[in-house]
Amino acid sequence: MNKLILKLILTGLLCTAISSAYASPEKDREALIKYVEVRFPGIALEEFANGAYAYDTVGRESWEAIEEFPPYEIAVDDGQEMWEQPFANGKSYKDCFADGPVIAQNYPHWDKKQGMVITLALALNQCRKANGEKPLKYKKGSINNMLSYISFASRGKKTNVVIPEADAGAMAAYEDGKKFFYTRRGQLNFSCATCHVQNAGNKIRSETLSAALGHTTHFPVYRSKWGAVGTLHRRFTGCNKQVRAKPFKAQGEEYRNLEYFLTYMSNGLELNGPGARK
Repeated sequence: MNKLILKLILTGLLCTAISSAYASPEKDREALIKYVEVRFPGIALEEFANGAYAYDTVGRESWEAIEEFPPYEIAVDDGQEMWEQPFANGKSYKDCFADGPVIAQNYPHWDKKQGMVITLALALNQCRKANGEKPLKYKKGSINNMLSYISFASRGKKTNVVIPEADAGAMAAYEDGKKFFYTRRGQLNFSCATCHVQNAGNKIRSETLSAALGHTTHFPVYRSKWGAVGTLHRRFTGCNKQVRAKPFKAQGEEYRNLEYFLTYMSNGLELNGPGARK
């Protein structure tokens, strides 16, 4: 069978499987993996933790050179200092997270008591609030230092997001995130999937589009465009703006549910954040 025809068939199967109200999260993930395996034959699945550098050989050379002297090192060091610094009440982040900083692999998760998806950034601010500290801003600044340190400490751990299918609230959040990913929006009428499923591997201007598989493994990310480390929700905001759509609030329900869906798609892939990208 012609490879192009096969790709088109699998794209249809993927969209059908993931848009189905009866598809389980694991079936959705398996459908995405099957699509990626056909679209990028010969590339090991674990390579997709490296984003577009899984198949962009030219870009990978530059990325590997940058990683020899990573621009996010200062953020990691500053984050470690923040982690170890006691709050005014004498407690610290260690009192909120019993497992220490090696926790990024378990976020986001569904909190049944609060009835919402809890991301790592949100959990950090809830810890601060519980200890009388001011919350950190969610897209820029010190939150990135904390996330960078935790991500670095969690390197090598495999993404392990749990979606309790017996919990109607958790499934509703997952389905909302999935719907967001596949819904077209903005003046350009693009969805997240337009770039990162149907056009993964293609170029938009000079940039090679990454596949949805592995999208969350390397955040937070130092982007040359930003000149700083930024959060996943900052990237979500930028993507919405690029398609001429009004962005949602960082750590609002829309983006938290999107992160829940997108991170589950990368279950089993190793964390290698913080990352460096163009």
